Amino acid sequence: MRNYELVMLVSPEIADDQVNTVVEKVTGYVTTHGGKVAEVKPWGRRRLAYHIGNFQEASYVQANFSMEPKHAKQLQSDLQISEQVIRHLLLNAD
Repeated sequence: MRNYELVMLVSPEIADDQVNTVVEKVTGYVTTHGGKVAEVKPWGRRRLAYHIGNFQEASYVQANFSMEPKHAKQLQSDLQISEQVIRHLLLNAD
Protein backbone atom coordinates (compact mmCIF):
# COMPACT_ATOMS: atom_id res chain seq x y z
CA MET A 1 0.00 0.00 0.00
CA ARG A 2 1.06 3.56 -0.68
CA ASN A 3 0.22 6.73 1.17
CA TYR A 4 -1.64 9.41 -0.77
CA GLU A 5 -2.71 12.99 -0.22
CA LEU A 6 -5.79 14.22 -2.07
CA VAL A 7 -6.95 17.82 -2.37
CA MET A 8 -10.37 18.32 -3.96
CA LEU A 9 -12.21 21.45 -5.01
CA VAL A 10 -15.90 20.74 -4.63
CA SER A 11 -18.26 22.69 -6.87
CA PRO A 12 -19.87 25.78 -5.30
CA GLU A 13 -23.22 24.50 -6.60
CA ILE A 14 -23.00 21.89 -3.83
CA ALA A 15 -24.28 23.32 -0.53
CA ASP A 16 -21.77 23.50 2.31
CA ASP A 17 -23.66 20.90 4.31
CA GLN A 18 -23.64 18.52 1.30
CA VAL A 19 -19.84 18.65 0.86
CA ASN A 20 -19.60 15.87 3.45
CA THR A 21 -21.55 13.52 1.17
CA VAL A 22 -18.97 14.05 -1.59
CA VAL A 23 -16.17 13.37 0.91
CA GLU A 24 -17.98 10.25 2.18
CA LYS A 25 -18.17 8.91 -1.38
CA VAL A 26 -14.40 9.25 -1.74
CA THR A 27 -13.59 7.81 1.68
CA GLY A 28 -16.10 5.03 1.05
CA TYR A 29 -14.31 4.16 -2.18
CA VAL A 30 -10.99 4.00 -0.32
CA THR A 31 -12.27 1.75 2.47
CA THR A 32 -14.25 -0.48 0.09
CA HIS A 33 -11.08 -1.22 -1.87
CA GLY A 34 -9.01 -2.15 1.18
CA GLY A 35 -7.52 1.25 1.95
CA LYS A 36 -7.38 3.18 5.20
CA VAL A 37 -8.34 6.83 5.61
CA ALA A 38 -5.94 8.56 8.00
CA GLU A 39 -7.34 12.09 8.05
CA VAL A 40 -9.86 14.37 6.35
CA LYS A 41 -9.49 18.15 6.68
CA PRO A 42 -12.21 20.40 5.27
CA TRP A 43 -10.66 23.81 4.53
CA GLY A 44 -14.00 25.48 3.85
CA ARG A 45 -15.19 27.60 0.96
CA ARG A 46 -12.55 29.88 -0.57
CA ARG A 47 -12.20 32.19 -3.52
CA LEU A 48 -10.26 30.69 -6.42
CA ALA A 49 -7.10 32.36 -7.72
CA TYR A 50 -8.55 32.10 -11.25
CA HIS A 51 -11.87 31.08 -12.73
CA ILE A 52 -12.52 27.40 -13.35
CA GLY A 53 -15.34 27.36 -15.85
CA ASN A 54 -17.85 29.85 -14.49
CA PHE A 55 -16.86 29.25 -10.86
CA GLN A 56 -15.12 31.87 -8.74
CA GLU A 57 -15.06 29.87 -5.48
CA ALA A 58 -15.04 26.27 -4.28
CA SER A 59 -15.00 24.18 -1.11
CA TYR A 60 -11.56 22.75 -0.45
CA VAL A 61 -11.06 19.35 1.19
CA GLN A 62 -7.81 17.52 1.96
CA ALA A 63 -7.71 13.78 2.65
CA ASN A 64 -4.79 11.54 3.59
CA PHE A 65 -5.15 7.81 3.03
CA SER A 66 -3.34 4.64 2.00
CA MET A 67 -4.40 2.21 -0.72
CA GLU A 68 -3.10 0.07 -3.57
CA PRO A 69 -1.88 2.03 -6.62
CA LYS A 70 -4.24 0.29 -9.06
CA HIS A 71 -7.24 1.51 -7.04
CA ALA A 72 -5.76 5.02 -6.80
CA LYS A 73 -5.71 5.24 -10.60
CA GLN A 74 -9.40 4.30 -10.71
CA LEU A 75 -10.19 6.87 -8.01
CA GLN A 76 -8.43 9.55 -10.01
CA SER A 77 -10.37 8.73 -13.17
CA ASP A 78 -13.64 8.74 -11.19
CA LEU A 79 -12.82 12.19 -9.82
CA GLN A 80 -12.06 13.48 -13.33
CA ILE A 81 -15.53 12.63 -14.60
CA SER A 82 -17.34 13.76 -11.45
CA GLU A 83 -19.44 16.89 -11.84
CA GLN A 84 -19.26 17.57 -8.11
CA VAL A 85 -15.45 17.86 -8.03
CA ILE A 86 -14.20 20.63 -10.30
CA ARG A 87 -10.47 20.03 -9.65
CA HIS A 88 -8.39 17.53 -7.71
CA LEU A 89 -4.77 16.72 -7.04
CA LEU A 90 -3.74 13.23 -5.95
CA LEU A 91 -0.14 12.99 -4.73
CA ASN A 92 1.95 10.06 -3.62
CA ALA A 93 2.89 11.07 -0.05
CA ASP A 94 5.74 8.55 0.31
